[in-house]
Amino acid sequence: MRLPFPERIPILYATCFAGVLCLAQLFQGTPAVISLCCFLFIVIATFAFNLAGGFSRPSGGYIFFYALLAVILGISWKAVLGEQGGSNLKQPILTFQVYLGGIIAMLAAVFISRRLTSKRALLANTVTDKNMLSAATGCTVAGLALAIIVSFVPRQTGSLLSAISQINAFLPLAIILGTIGQIRKSNGTRSVNLIVLIAGTAVFAMGVVGFSKQGMFTPPLCWLAAAASQRYRITLYQSLGFVLGMAFLVYYMVPFSGYGKNVLSDSYTENINTAIDMLGNLQQIRDQADQIPENIVIDRVQAYYDTPQGFFDRLQMISPDDALINVTEENGNVGYVPIVMDFGNLIPHVLWRGKPSVAFGNLYAHEIGMISPDDLTTGVSFSPTGEAFHLARWTGVFVLAPLLWIMLFVIFDSLCGDVRKYPWGLLAIVIFAHEAPEGMLNGVIHTAGIGAVGIIVAAVTSAYMMPIIGALVSVPERTRLRRMAPIRSIPRRLP
Repeated sequence: MRLPFPERIPILYATCFAGVLCLAQLFQGTPAVISLCCFLFIVIATFAFNLAGGFSRPSGGYIFFYALLAVILGISWKAVLGEQGGSNLKQPILTFQVYLGGIIAMLAAVFISRRLTSKRALLANTVTDKNMLSAATGCTVAGLALAIIVSFVPRQTGSLLSAISQINAFLPLAIILGTIGQIRKSNGTRSVNLIVLIAGTAVFAMGVVGFSKQGMFTPPLCWLAAAASQRYRITLYQSLGFVLGMAFLVYYMVPFSGYGKNVLSDSYTENINTAIDMLGNLQQIRDQADQIPENIVIDRVQAYYDTPQGFFDRLQMISPDDALINVTEENGNVGYVPIVMDFGNLIPHVLWRGKPSVAFGNLYAHEIGMISPDDLTTGVSFSPTGEAFHLARWTGVFVLAPLLWIMLFVIFDSLCGDVRKYPWGLLAIVIFAHEAPEGMLNGVIHTAGIGAVGIIVAAVTSAYMMPIIGALVSVPERTRLRRMAPIRSIPRRLP
């Protein structure tokens, strides 16, 4: 079976799925307005995905992960459980109307951005098949070196080391380049080599030590994106192994991350020892994770279902967005100050000493009354559409959000082009898998700024610097010489 990497999703299939879901919701008692909004959301999201070029463009990846992880998975699992689609929400009709308005605005953003996007990828031809594996090796060496320095060398906010750590994406890029290079080199028979294993293990280990779900899920997601872009033929055993690995991450490592964040220390060495101790008691950690006060707070915010659903509680933004929309209805919108501060946050500390930093996820969590007044660390994730409504109501949904999406789509589609030809867009899609559903508008701005700089640095260094590093540390391949036939003299040849 070849891994799918669709450029488009057939509208007929999407409409049939949306129709079946709509009928199921109506049968379960969901108000007709909500069912209609869900139906139209799925259909319009499919149009937007297809118009963007599907997974062949970074913008298509953004639309896919936003629609799937913010809304579609949530309402689908709600229907599977047999629950009414608007239950456990404070503003159910308004919330789904906001989502419908948001996906319409996203469709308009794609339509406009395609006319502004460069026809030729600005980062095209920066790495070739010939030097791709060497570039992957160089990225691994550079990524490991930077990870060790950042982990053990003290750094201050605004320092050069802090700036480098923000744009350091060499290890995920090494997984992508190594996977694509191995597939092309082996004519599709292999997708993993030593470089992919080393880089993937390093990223996963840093995710474990930092108790980061994103870090632990990044290696398999990078491999999947790279292999799917090349339509890699995956075997039954590989499919089974990948599914079992993801099940292990969801069942054990997600609670591991939630529990570990409450014992996270400033000492990297201490975090290593704590992570090792916790890995020996995964079942016990899983049982205790749900009793942590911070997790109880987050679960209460994300209680979209009648009963706890574990990881599925986190694979939707409907309930936290509903809480934020309800606060907006009761207290009014907050204005555009967060957007101004988000853009201001792109200015380096070197140029703006004493730059203020505000975690708006934490601020919104205070607004919805889900954390104590003295808690300045716990935050709740919201979708870009939910925050847009909170900032400026319908003006935020139909004007502010699409303007920011146009900026994001134009930048990344112009830089990366077709991700099947140039691997940089795959790195962007991996970033969007996290930022699109729960990064708020801050994630759009930060990714369009810092994320784009990281992509450019990764592409330029992979073209000119990383192959040299890779060639220096790689063992030269053994060249096989073919034995030539002996040369015989020609009889009676004239002198």
